[in-house]
Amino acid sequence: MGMGPREWKKTVTQKNWPINCTRYVQLSPSPPTADSAKENVVPRSLFTENESNAKFLYGTDNEQPYVKDAFHRYIVDEEKEAINPECQGTKFAAWYAFDEGDGVPPGECAVVRFRISKRNDLYVDEEVLDNIIEKRVEEADDFYYRISPLPMADDLRNIQRQALSGMMWTKQHYQFIWDQWAEGDPGLPPPPSERKAIRNQKWKHLHIDDVLSMPDSWEYPFFAAWDTAFHCIPLAMVDPEFSKKQLDLLTREWYMHPNGQIPAYEWNFGDVNPPVHAWAVFRIFKIERKMYGRQDLDFLERVFQKLLMNFTWWVNRKDFDGKNIFEGGFLGLDNIGLFNRSEPLPTGGVLEQADSTGWMAFYSLSMLNIALELAKHRRIYEDIASKFFEHFILISDAMTFRVGNEQSSLWNEEDGFYYDAISYGGPWSHQLPVRSLVGLIPLYAVLTLEPELINKFPDFKRRMNWFIDNKFDVAERNIASMKRRGKDDRRLLSLVSKERLEKILKRMLDETEFLADHGIRSMSKYHSKHPYSMEVNGQEFKVGYVPGDSDSGLFGGNSNWRGPIWLCVNFLLIESLLRFHMFYGDSFRIECPTGSGDYMNLGQVAEEIQHRLQHLFVRGDDDRRAVNGGNNILDFDPHWKDYLWFHEFFDADTGRGLGASHQCGWTGLIAKMIHDTGITCRLPHTPRTPVTAASHYFDDILSRFSKPRPSKSQMLRRSSTSRSIGQRSSFASTQAGDESVSMYPFESSPRMLGEGDTPGVNEQTRNYVHEQVEFLARRVSVGVYEDEFKAGADEQE
Repeated sequence: MGMGPREWKKTVTQKNWPINCTRYVQLSPSPPTADSAKENVVPRSLFTENESNAKFLYGTDNEQPYVKDAFHRYIVDEEKEAINPECQGTKFAAWYAFDEGDGVPPGECAVVRFRISKRNDLYVDEEVLDNIIEKRVEEADDFYYRISPLPMADDLRNIQRQALSGMMWTKQHYQFIWDQWAEGDPGLPPPPSERKAIRNQKWKHLHIDDVLSMPDSWEYPFFAAWDTAFHCIPLAMVDPEFSKKQLDLLTREWYMHPNGQIPAYEWNFGDVNPPVHAWAVFRIFKIERKMYGRQDLDFLERVFQKLLMNFTWWVNRKDFDGKNIFEGGFLGLDNIGLFNRSEPLPTGGVLEQADSTGWMAFYSLSMLNIALELAKHRRIYEDIASKFFEHFILISDAMTFRVGNEQSSLWNEEDGFYYDAISYGGPWSHQLPVRSLVGLIPLYAVLTLEPELINKFPDFKRRMNWFIDNKFDVAERNIASMKRRGKDDRRLLSLVSKERLEKILKRMLDETEFLADHGIRSMSKYHSKHPYSMEVNGQEFKVGYVPGDSDSGLFGGNSNWRGPIWLCVNFLLIESLLRFHMFYGDSFRIECPTGSGDYMNLGQVAEEIQHRLQHLFVRGDDDRRAVNGGNNILDFDPHWKDYLWFHEFFDADTGRGLGASHQCGWTGLIAKMIHDTGITCRLPHTPRTPVTAASHYFDDILSRFSKPRPSKSQMLRRSSTSRSIGQRSSFASTQAGDESVSMYPFESSPRMLGEGDTPGVNEQTRNYVHEQVEFLARRVSVGVYEDEFKAGADEQE
């Protein structure tokens, strides 16, 4: 504010932080904000004890007169005796009252300066403090720019940054120690004895005391296993160490059940989430390798060993009959079906689920992918890879299972879609023709194998070829051809053949069914006019398309999978399309949208969906953001219009944000989508331009682009605690310590800039940007990111 150091100073001493350490909180007076005010605003020091107000809570006497609600009682209720006049205590506040004259005028601001320091200085130097704040802002600008250095719209860059910062904001300390929960707090009345016999009674080993990523630190202040897996994707872009720790913790002995189950969430740790943990583990391993130039094989191996137990639990628990058809509901896809899938069917029989089986095939391929990566360094994992290959083949075959001479199936040839089915035993079953995510999830189970990888592991190759030659009917019955080679001589593992893929995508890309303006719906819009119902014992069960909040009382009325758009499942669909594109290349083109006459390869379809999801947040022609649902304040007020809410899910017809709104949660996945395809997302609308026109666009970028946005700040190295690779990796690695590892993306080694250097730019970053833009100029495709998906031989990807 252009003011020099002030001689006045208020110092508060804090001892034992940490033990045997003293810190000084130094407060500076603030200039008045009202023209009529003449004096500086001097803070008042308030002290009390950080103890509950027992008199207010329980009607009993307090052990001491000063308790933790003292500050608002002193300021709001004007209880002057609420604070300690001796100016000491375990809780402190500085009260700046900008209430003289007219207070803070509209549009103006009040500035408070203070410092926590080891030094007991004579005053707070305001100029030095302001310079430090400005420098930290420049460093943050530079860091976030380096996350996604490719050229993109400022609005997209702003959305990405807020999504990433939202992921950091929703970290929270979480403590759940079963013994303490069951016995109650010391010094307080014990809980009812039946607490020990209600939910979570089988999780007595839990001892959780960690900082965790929350779905919403206000509305959902607890971890949820499959939410955490998705959180770790954007988190890995900015903090791979924290991301890895999250996934590692859930498999530790004080979290994972001795039988191998991963805890779901606090209401019932024994519920089950879709098995996405292995996928997330390998994805963040690959993201760290690509963005930070290092790989943590110890992490990969350690978590993989625990996931072997979890996979076994799944097979034993959810495939009770050993048919490789999986039953039982999923917490997280609660009300998507006709019946509550976590309870026995009112019809009798067993509900055989296309999505459950698809999830387990997806789990098998994720484990196969990790096993092949580890086999590059320890050949013993080659045998385990073969085991998961066979698991996948058998699960795949079960999607068209056989009973004697009869054949029944979860696939409906007439509709070209997968449906759940009620099995009454033997050949008797009944399909439930509800078109929802249930029929799309089988697309998740897809993996391409590079030819050099197969040749690198002769035992795996021999076992795979034996299966193809001796179990040809199993291998070919309802998965992609194992003998057929694809783009770059790749092999494909997939639940769906090319013909079935085409039929499913025809529905998925139909704007009257799944494809919405802002992503893929969780249920086909077809059911808005054609709901499916079944009467059982005089009771009608009915499911229809609901684009927004649930109209069903199932799961407390807060389960919303009958239409809305969810970024987590869209993200997996996008990755699946990219994997299919790696195999089929330009030889597979599909009409997108269905009936439009525009044909795209699957890489371009994946890109189109990502652009539609990004348009949930970006401004449209009318300067509104779909997520705001037409709210004028959020769209146009200068204090709100550039600040985003990352909702839990979104109305499939309008894009309006719904559910928890204080979160970032898995909606933070938008940061990764912007990183991957923001360069091709031109605003306010995604154009469907001819390839030649788009190529001119990239040519123009190449001619104009010479370096990333300049920064005023120097590059400061961030420390790393990663020392896990040792000598087992072909990557340059060392155990020398923090000095040797860069925490900046796309920079292989740390450096400090000198006087003649260009701030914010290094040669590796510049080369990366040019390489990616040139690739897009040639192919106009997101295939540039295929190195994050392919299972290749040991090479720097």
